[in-house]
Amino acid sequence: MDFMEIPRQLARTRRFGLGAPRTFSVSPDGERVLFLRTRGGEDPVTCLWLWQDGNERLLADPLLLGGDSGPLPEAERIRRERARETAGGVVAYAADADVRLVVFVLDAGLWTVGTDGSAPRAVPTPGPVVDPRPDGAGRRVAYVSGGALRVVELDGGPDRAVVEPDGPEVSYGLPEHVAAESMQRSRGYWWAPDGERLLVARVDNSPVRRWWIADPANPDRPPQEIRYPAAGTANADVSLHVVGLDGSRTEVVWDRVALEYLVAVAWDAHGPLLTVQSRDQRVLRVLAADPDTGATTVLHEERDPHWVETVPGLPLRTASGALVRTSDADGSDTRRLLVGGNAVTPPGLQVREVLGSRDESVLFTASEEPTETHLWSYAPEGGLERISEEPGLHSGAAAGGTLVHHAHTGNGHTVSVLRKGGPVGAIASLQAEPLVAPRITWFSAGEHGVRSALLLPSWYEPGQRLPVLMAPYSGPAQQRVVRARRFWFSEAQWFAECGFAVVIADGRGTPGRGPAWEKAVYGDRYRLVLDDQVTALHTAAERCPDLDLTRVGFRGWSFSGSLAAIAVMRRPDVFHAAVAGAPAADPLLYDTHWTERFNGHPDTEPENYLRNSLVAEASSLTRPLLLIHGLADDNVVAAHTLRLSAALLAAGRPHSVLPLPSATHMPTDETVVSALLRHQLGFLREALGVPAVPARPETNSGKS
Repeated sequence: MDFMEIPRQLARTRRFGLGAPRTFSVSPDGERVLFLRTRGGEDPVTCLWLWQDGNERLLADPLLLGGDSGPLPEAERIRRERARETAGGVVAYAADADVRLVVFVLDAGLWTVGTDGSAPRAVPTPGPVVDPRPDGAGRRVAYVSGGALRVVELDGGPDRAVVEPDGPEVSYGLPEHVAAESMQRSRGYWWAPDGERLLVARVDNSPVRRWWIADPANPDRPPQEIRYPAAGTANADVSLHVVGLDGSRTEVVWDRVALEYLVAVAWDAHGPLLTVQSRDQRVLRVLAADPDTGATTVLHEERDPHWVETVPGLPLRTASGALVRTSDADGSDTRRLLVGGNAVTPPGLQVREVLGSRDESVLFTASEEPTETHLWSYAPEGGLERISEEPGLHSGAAAGGTLVHHAHTGNGHTVSVLRKGGPVGAIASLQAEPLVAPRITWFSAGEHGVRSALLLPSWYEPGQRLPVLMAPYSGPAQQRVVRARRFWFSEAQWFAECGFAVVIADGRGTPGRGPAWEKAVYGDRYRLVLDDQVTALHTAAERCPDLDLTRVGFRGWSFSGSLAAIAVMRRPDVFHAAVAGAPAADPLLYDTHWTERFNGHPDTEPENYLRNSLVAEASSLTRPLLLIHGLADDNVVAAHTLRLSAALLAAGRPHSVLPLPSATHMPTDETVVSALLRHQLGFLREALGVPAVPARPETNSGKS
């Protein structure tokens, strides 16, 4: 095998994301399942599909409807970038309550399609469309255009704005920057169950600092203006309003000064429900709102000395109105699920996401062992039940007695449709098969049991010395040491085949191991995390004595890019070269909600910002360092790398910088992604003295 084909496969398959079914919706009667999927493992166009009666049916193919090649409205472009969309086509959809009408966007236009076999239909609108959603009965569709929330009647009635911007920096129906990037709230309006009113977020960005993102490779293009709420600066002013189709408007009232973050919103049969949070994130309240008066009632308040973690899928109420929430506060170091005020999960079972509720039952995911996430259900009559068994990452969607169970395991991605606990069908996953199978040795390191993985070359035999490459993420946004076939293991195996032993470790701060583990990094994002990486490295060397601890590299992207850079600055005795992609080098340049969660406010805890600044430690660099950054990145802006490079230069510290013209935070261009991996390999080989062609024993010369 030519192992140089592996970077090209990773690029062509969008890191094996193409061909994987996702975004499942089950009809209330359990008969229909909607989902998104491209036609194959290298097809970048996402289609809308229906599963029914054991068969899949294509509902909308963008190539047959005119494609998705036109210019996107700026709000839609930003939405896709924040959602980390790697493919085009139908990237999102919404359905009515019975899952009979589906709406979506193509070429900034509004489309509908029925699950009854009717053909997709374009709905004329006066402007470009963002985030369309039908009311529960499928009679009309709301959407955002030009900062206004509009509603179009599907029976040929009018298209009208129900609420329009009342200022140049005001928009209705869209999430603000920190909601989309840090709170996992990707929307800004919600229909009432009867379809006569909507809850609508008003976002005034005028207090937010204005930045410009230029593309130096194309000086003829004007810079892109963005409103970016950097740590310590003003957030957008966000309020919530009940808006009638007749234009009536009632503001939902809470103390927006003390609780400025609107974290999550729902409107169920019991009325509007919202979660709000203080700027320091140490206070979180769940509120019920009266849609007629806007008055709110506190249903629950949670406090924490560091921060209150928000869980996807909440707030939620059961059919009887029992509040479903989580809490870290019982002293068991467990994020537990509570229904109606009663804990229904035991100590040690860490709740990860709430997937939904039917009648009084709740479907959710949780972890007993941090390398696995399982599918669970709770019902008063049956208690707690674990649904999934095989080690891996499991999730699902359910309604009407039908469960769509999707599982990422060591064997790949499978989607099963279950009724009464038994399979009635499957939804095909068309992901490409990796050209090389990861060879993973799992282990726990040190007294803290740091979950770790070691990948060795297929041609390795005892007695061959191997340089080491650390390749973690090890931050609060992601786990990497999971019992599933994920793209980073294929990347790691490629580096292994090119001559490295690769170590991946999930240190303190990563999710899935309980509140104390997550919150141990408050005030210092790197010290304990770096300690855990050193522990994992030394434990790996104990398990495999051929690891050469005099040649240890470190590579990462985003948080792990910062970690890679700080590793060679603080521990040059352990780490000898680093590749830092899109590092957040200056915490004062990253957003409020994310940065202040871990560092506090820079006015009150400035020492935390100095402690977590790579720029402040630039003079300590003595090892080779490669910095990589997309110049169009509007999440971790390129100024992070430029400021770090300037500080390194001023301190007389040699380093390399690779700018990526027109690239955003996660490059998707096939040529760029493939070339980047090869460039990193070349840098690490040169910095660590690794031969371009690893020496292989004669007995292994035919192995691949």
